Amino acid sequence: MNQFKDWKTNLDRFFGQDFWGDFDGMMKPAVPAINLYQYDNELLCFVNIPGMNHPKNVDVLVDHSTLTLSGKIEINNRGGHQIKSEIADGSFERSIDLPFPVRHDKVEATYKHGLLVIQLHRYISDSTKQRPITIRHLEDE
Repeated sequence: MNQFKDWKTNLDRFFGQDFWGDFDGMMKPAVPAINLYQYDNELLCFVNIPGMNHPKNVDVLVDHSTLTLSGKIEINNRGGHQIKSEIADGSFERSIDLPFPVRHDKVEATYKHGLLVIQLHRYISDSTKQRPITIRHLEDE
């Protein structure tokens, strides 16, 4: 154990005290964890949010082709000294780029057993629908 401490101290001297802090941000997983599945005209998003007392504690926002989640994960444990911390808690905000624009007026979300499930539907603009074009016959004018 002392060898590791000496090794770290030497690296700190060489690279500077902030060297390890730069790695800290890269090593932390994105919170909350998300699985996103694409179907023809739908997206299904599973969001891992443990300890959510009520779904009103999370905001789900849809803007064109971005899904933004914000809220708070609360693990209410009083007393004791935490010796291991693997479950992220506290406030979070995360934006996810979606593979296509989605309808903001047709979003369904449910929460059960720690999983928030969000169903999104592809936005198909009126301009993509085929419409017959009237051809003016110039000889008649």
